Amino acid sequence: QLYMHTSRTHKVQDRIVSISQPFIRPIVRGKAKNPVEFGAKLDMSITNGYARIEKISFDAYNESECLIVAVERYKERMGVYPERVLADKIYRNRTNLSYCKELGIRLSGPSLGRPKKDQKIDKKQEYSDNCDRVEVERGFSLAKRKYGLRLIRTRLEETSLCVIALSILTMNLSKVSLRIFLTFIQWMSFPRIEPLMKP
Repeated sequence: QLYMHTSRTHKVQDRIVSISQPFIRPIVRGKAKNPVEFGAKLDMSITNGYARIEKISFDAYNESECLIVAVERYKERMGVYPERVLADKIYRNRTNLSYCKELGIRLSGPSLGRPKKDQKIDKKQEYSDNCDRVEVERGFSLAKRKYGLRLIRTRLEETSLCVIALSILTMNLSKVSLRIFLTFIQWMSFPRIEPLMKP
């Protein structure tokens, strides 16, 4: 308040909005319902149905900077670069596009700039990419509805980060248990050949 009074301004960079949680910063999202959000901002990637937190911070950051790091982490885990990356429009900047082109990775979405008149768009591929890209948003929604990501009641920064990581871990564990259960059901329903009885 003193800084705003002496500087004759109504804005303070990196201001504290909660005395009990001084690590929380306002993050401008530009949404109609909630233009400003408070809490952790996280980038999540999904590989083979399992979610992974790529970056998490209570400060605002540009998501497009996380793509190259996420792709390199994928290479470390799997040994190869991904064939395609399905990402939102914000990730399609010149740096990320040139990086993906250099490695032969297809980054989904329209090309930058004004669309050309004679440009051929593979509608089937575009539709398939859009359907597959929804999985990340679905993961956020599922984590908020069923795994406690919406109601984080911890007070410390470390415990808040721990609760967020645990909610993503729990979501992954439920998928693992479901796959094991379905494999067991499939194995049980498979017709078994009875051994021949010798007289």
